[in-house]
Amino acid sequence: MRICVFCGSSVGKKPDYLEAARNFGQVLARRGIGLVYGGASVGMMGEVADAALAAGGEVIGVIPQALVDKEIAHKNLTDLRIVTTMHERKALMAELSNGFVALPGGTGTLEEAFEVWTWGVLGFHKKACAWLNVAGYYDSLLASISHMEEEGFLKPEHRQMVLVDSDADALVTKVVNYTPALTRSKWD
Repeated sequence: MRICVFCGSSVGKKPDYLEAARNFGQVLARRGIGLVYGGASVGMMGEVADAALAAGGEVIGVIPQALVDKEIAHKNLTDLRIVTTMHERKALMAELSNGFVALPGGTGTLEEAFEVWTWGVLGFHKKACAWLNVAGYYDSLLASISHMEEEGFLKPEHRQMVLVDSDADALVTKVVNYTPALTRSKWD
């Protein structure tokens, strides 16, 4: 079992975010679940990887050569896969993972989280998509998603595909136990 984590390449302003990244890495390692992530040594990404490694966990990083060239690739992972493009990165991360969790992050984190959610809606996979809502980080986004549903742009069953919790252990349990509610894609 491996969970792909999307999170920031910076640490944000609240110490809660950094602590959550470290705790999430420890939770995965303690439960014998491998971490797949973007392969960087910086920000939340580096912290979640370091914590998982320190706790004896498997950590697979997937990073484009352009970011390796910027010297932000983590050098001490269980496995570092270097790819050419961001598209290849996301595809390989998805292939290696049994589920996805977004921790706090910026545009890249949101882009990745929304893309795998969209893939689920379209029936391209049946893996859990989850968000760790640290210190209310995703509250306003969740309100916007509720508005999308209220306005008829998002079906309730598609909204329910995103698992949300503020507790890492509880969220990992939800991901591990996830059973897709949808038996068909949006267009079936």
